[in-house]
Amino acid sequence: MINKSIIITGGAGFIGSHLVDALLKKGNDITVLDNFSTGRPQNLEHLEGNIQLIECELSQPGKWQKLFENVDFVFHLAALADIVPSIENPDSYFQSNVSSTFNVLEASRKFGVKKIVYSASSSCYGIPDDYPTKETAKIRPQYPYALTKYLGEELVLHWCQLYDLSAVSLRLFNVYGPRSRTSGTYGAVFGVFLAQKLAGNPFTVVGRGTQTRDFTFVSDVVDAMIVASESKVMGEIINIGSDNTYSVNRLVELLGGDVVHIPTRPGEPDCTWADITKAKGLLNWRPKVSLEEGVNILLDNIEYWREAPVWDEQSIAKATEKWFQYLS
Repeated sequence: MINKSIIITGGAGFIGSHLVDALLKKGNDITVLDNFSTGRPQNLEHLEGNIQLIECELSQPGKWQKLFENVDFVFHLAALADIVPSIENPDSYFQSNVSSTFNVLEASRKFGVKKIVYSASSSCYGIPDDYPTKETAKIRPQYPYALTKYLGEELVLHWCQLYDLSAVSLRLFNVYGPRSRTSGTYGAVFGVFLAQKLAGNPFTVVGRGTQTRDFTFVSDVVDAMIVASESKVMGEIINIGSDNTYSVNRLVELLGGDVVHIPTRPGEPDCTWADITKAKGLLNWRPKVSLEEGVNILLDNIEYWREAPVWDEQSIAKATEKWFQYLS
């Protein structure tokens, strides 16, 4: 992929900013669309002058849609994440994750974008019956975030089918790495643990810590996105994971520190583990970074989480009240 015109929605976010880095190194012209609700301008400061950064609201049609004219590829990552906020504010999540996707698709259709890569979520599987989990598994979203990301995926595939818009949907599993979110919302385990480590606080481990997750390093995910955009694959749903699953206890062991245990939460699977047979076959893609390597990279960049909120048993209990109320 050389000298392509590319739009990345949510490009100031965790995964999006790494994608911007990778695509810029390939000599592409990059436009980032972001409303900074979760993305951070600081994630792109090192690229100032080399990309076009537009602050806009994708959930509303607007002048931003004209930027899709003469664009080759669109990577649609913009979304609201996290479980509890989606339970508390389902309207915001619908607007961000469904309405925005509709508007991006319509702009892509109008201006004849060559390929759309949609960042879907493995949370659509809910609590699966089988592991590793295939793309054909039953869809069981447990909360509005999971549902709205799945509805966005359905829109993408429908536009691909009906309007002959080339698109592929990548269901991402437990992505981690430098720049993972540091918002005030209680969420992904890595951001929580790294801030606790910097503060010298114990890690708040849910349950016994024996639950496992398909922790997938961000550079592997970015690689999958680029490969998918360059491929002839369209109209497909493809799992992107580490080809493994790791216990939270193993993560704690690698990070090093004391532990306190907090109650097991309803609606969470004991395991997430992607069957990536399809990714290997259709995209000839395989993950490269082991959990041990990924954690070492995070520890080398741990200062990023210096300003992140530091969670403890009490603040987590308060933040997850609605979780227990609605998902129990």
